[in-house]
Amino acid sequence: MYNPKSSKAVEFIDDAEILDTLKYAAENCENRTLIEEILRKAAECKGITHREAAVLLECKLPDLNEEMFRLAKEIKQKFYGNRIVMFAPLYLSNYCVNGCVYCPYHGKNKTIKRKKLTQEEIAREVIALQDMGHKRLALEAGEHPTMNPIEYILESIDTIYNIHHKNGAIRRVNVNIAATTVENYTKLKDAGIGTYILFQETYNKKNYEALHPTGPKSDYAYHTEAMDRAMQGGIDDVGIGVLFGLETYRYDFVGLMMHAEHLEAVFGVGPHTISVPRICPADDIDINDFKNVVSDDIFRKIVAVIRITVPYTGMIVSTRESQKTREKVLEIGVSQLSGGSHTSVGGYSHPEEYDESTSQFDVSDRRTLDQIVGWLLDLGYVPSFCTACYRLGRTGDRFMSLVKSGQIANCCSPNALMTLKEYAEDYASPIVKLKCEQMIAREILKVPNEKVRTKAMENLIAIENNQRDFRF
Repeated sequence: MYNPKSSKAVEFIDDAEILDTLKYAAENCENRTLIEEILRKAAECKGITHREAAVLLECKLPDLNEEMFRLAKEIKQKFYGNRIVMFAPLYLSNYCVNGCVYCPYHGKNKTIKRKKLTQEEIAREVIALQDMGHKRLALEAGEHPTMNPIEYILESIDTIYNIHHKNGAIRRVNVNIAATTVENYTKLKDAGIGTYILFQETYNKKNYEALHPTGPKSDYAYHTEAMDRAMQGGIDDVGIGVLFGLETYRYDFVGLMMHAEHLEAVFGVGPHTISVPRICPADDIDINDFKNVVSDDIFRKIVAVIRITVPYTGMIVSTRESQKTREKVLEIGVSQLSGGSHTSVGGYSHPEEYDESTSQFDVSDRRTLDQIVGWLLDLGYVPSFCTACYRLGRTGDRFMSLVKSGQIANCCSPNALMTLKEYAEDYASPIVKLKCEQMIAREILKVPNEKVRTKAMENLIAIENNQRDFRF
């Protein structure tokens, strides 16, 4: 029985409800009156239900699909403006005991080179990332009780936060590790993590169990209920996602929206971020083995409908996607991008020794962070390295209330510009630095609050004089 407030995975992600939703969407894919009504509701920027979202995703009317993309772009601009938050993944270890059939880390893979970073190696990786200009990391590790215990993760977080090289510092560490206990989530919270991220992979329980035949991750309920335990452990910013291509995109899209509704219903705050990775090649993984691979056009529509359905959430697209694809989804929903990424263990400090045999997936967008920053500026976006909300305690419902009311824009824009100024002064190539300065000069004049604008201008001058870390 479907119950969004239930603590049981099979009830808040109810198979019968998903199938009934998909049937309803198929039956109404050309119902102009209904679709127009849903779009009018969505235009209020308060979100729509998973069933309404499924109808939009299934819509077969070209003019209303165009209206949908236009609305997604409008909502993205309303909540996030032209700011794009930058981050990089940091892979600590690819040791894993799970048997996930789509991931080269799976325990039976004998061809992948296994590697685990020491704290000294982590420090070198962090310095390399700081020298690129990164301020925000997403920590990644395979699930292995002895090689990657929670103590190793906690020690690694402490190492990362304590590395200060020249003007560099990692100011926010998000963590993407296996589902764990409330006690361990409390430890992660106490360690000062930003967002706890965990991908569901697929919400179809039967298919999930087939894709995860062995290892702790094979427990569907324990994995799916992880965000509840994270919230109970005090982590109020969580990030969800599926790996599109493992199941039909329609099924997993509805499950993803139901998961967001569940978090909102139970904890009063939905996901801080939603990620939309697609299955891609890696080591012994061949995408031809997966019959549900998602096309570029469908992928773009998924991003647009997610933005319409949960307007408040950040949306992440990684370097799995090509430059062309990332450009298409930026304007209609995506608010966070990785840049200069390596998915191998130890891939930053010695790029000349980049060992793809330790990678979790193939990277499509191999540009440097500086190239991506320059590209974003050319497109009219403001690359942001801001971590102010997390560091000032604007997390969970405090963050969401500001986002939903639109008040977050009063601090986000100047914070983004000040961190872009830091990047320009410390890391940008001469051409990109000039682009940064031109963007800052234009955008600072758009800050609506005069006092904030004046103070931000003063801070920009102070950054030129080698002062750092200003934030509203």
